[in-house]
Amino acid sequence: MAAGGKFELKDFEKRMDGALAALKQEFSGLRTGRASASLLDNIMVDAYGAMTPLNQVAGVSAPEPRLLSVQIWDRGVVVAVEKAIRNSDLGLNPVMDGQTLRVPIPPLNEERRKELAKIAGKHAEAARVAVRNVRRDAMDLLKKLEKDGYASQDEHKKLAEQVQQATDQFVKRVDDALKQKEEEIMQV
Repeated sequence: MAAGGKFELKDFEKRMDGALAALKQEFSGLRTGRASASLLDNIMVDAYGAMTPLNQVAGVSAPEPRLLSVQIWDRGVVVAVEKAIRNSDLGLNPVMDGQTLRVPIPPLNEERRKELAKIAGKHAEAARVAVRNVRRDAMDLLKKLEKDGYASQDEHKKLAEQVQQATDQFVKRVDDALKQKEEEIMQV
């Protein structure tokens, strides 16, 4: 980025976008009372002597609004998959049906909804901090470029404004994602 005194805003925007993508991944693992195949994305299964992502040993679908179906490809890992889902912090109780697990999604009570909304808020704050850290890195680089004579004060000021605009834009996107997730969680 700073090679030859160059400043590329899009490099910093790409890092901010990464923070937003990580937030959305965290949100996909929060249960909303409605069946979604992505709900089980973060579950790891003790299969073949290693911890393996669930989606590498089974297919997950949502045939009904309150039911997930987990089609396990290898009969030898059915029990391990069932155990991994049961022991996750999602509060789910899979029912074995041959090589398929039926996972009913129980409705959320008010207390659990508030708890999930609070967890979503913590994930959003971590994403905001990550975006601000990228902003700080960009500003530090601008100061260094100005100090080393690669950028004038005017260029520094102009680029700093662009960095701040990008930061504000990404923080707003984080806030919008949080608002949408909270609405999803609080829906009855």
